[in-house]
Amino acid sequence: MKNFYLIFCLTLLFIACKNDQTPEAIAEKIAQAHGFENWKKVSEIQFTFNVDKDSMHFDRKWAWKPKTDQVTHYKGRDTIKYFRSQKDSTLAQTDRGFINDKFWLLIPFQLVWEPNLTFSEITKVEAPVSKTQLNKLTITYPDQGGYTPGDAYDIFYNDDYIIQEWVYRKGNQENPTMVNTFESYQNFNGLHLALEHKKETGNWNLNFTDIKVITE
Repeated sequence: MKNFYLIFCLTLLFIACKNDQTPEAIAEKIAQAHGFENWKKVSEIQFTFNVDKDSMHFDRKWAWKPKTDQVTHYKGRDTIKYFRSQKDSTLAQTDRGFINDKFWLLIPFQLVWEPNLTFSEITKVEAPVSKTQLNKLTITYPDQGGYTPGDAYDIFYNDDYIIQEWVYRKGNQENPTMVNTFESYQNFNGLHLALEHKKETGNWNLNFTDIKVITE
């Protein structure tokens, strides 16, 4: 009887460990490593999305209240404010920009927010930029719906589940559309966010400034 009980416990432990390594479980671990447990306390997040290429500069400034899904876009002297559940066609371009910029900033959390993602099996490979060995998880969006139907992202993360690089593949094509690093991590009220994304070559830097995380 004791042997049966021991075997039963070991079997449960094996199943738990195995389930802990599924792609979905890994996605959850990545989110948690970036402070997802603190997201429930966030009442507002403010940020400016910037792209600097050579001597050119582009930016968009946002405020988002996730509990009500209210978005504010600061555009020069104008302010556009809307609830995402009530947006119409006149806000499509603005909302597309918001979704893009939020995705870059909060990709670790998108892994658990997005309900229809397809996850690959986990592999250990040479990362495209650093050329170091990192873990790789691929996420793919459904072929229909949303702003990025069928797109895929290869996410490279270290053994602490912190994202180091990613590859964006438009329409899940084989060749990369864009390859970037995740750098300059900082902590904002428990959220561990990468502020800079660089390419392997060229003077190009996608970065975030003016970040403010307001908690309850």
